[in-house]
Amino acid sequence: MTNKLELYHCEICGNLVEILLPGEGELVCCGKPMHILVPKVLNEEGAEKHVPTFVKNECGNTVIHVGSIPHPMTSEHYIEFVQCVSENRDKVCTKFLKPGDTPKMLLGNEFSGFLSAREYCNIHGLWEGNND
Repeated sequence: MTNKLELYHCEICGNLVEILLPGEGELVCCGKPMHILVPKVLNEEGAEKHVPTFVKNECGNTVIHVGSIPHPMTSEHYIEFVQCVSENRDKVCTKFLKPGDTPKMLLGNEFSGFLSAREYCNIHGLWEGNND
């Protein structure tokens, strides 16, 4: 059984799948079961460059920054996406990134209250933070 917004990874080809509608059965890619990604959090090694943080900018808008210190954005090591999820999980906003981009995302006004954010590093995997 899968759950809404879970991420599954194929260790063979690198496919990453997000569950929009949960269902029964096993997710398979390249003939092998896909593995659910469990996000890393603040108390793990590397958190200073990976955990998403919520910051108000000078205009009062909320910006999600990846890490408390800048994450590299080279072709060898970069953040592939940043995603914000509302508390009741009915709104999701995703920004896809590429090498050279700044690893941050400006949120629209439709996101308020308790929010969580996650990001995916091509080397260090999935990380999560919230705005508490």
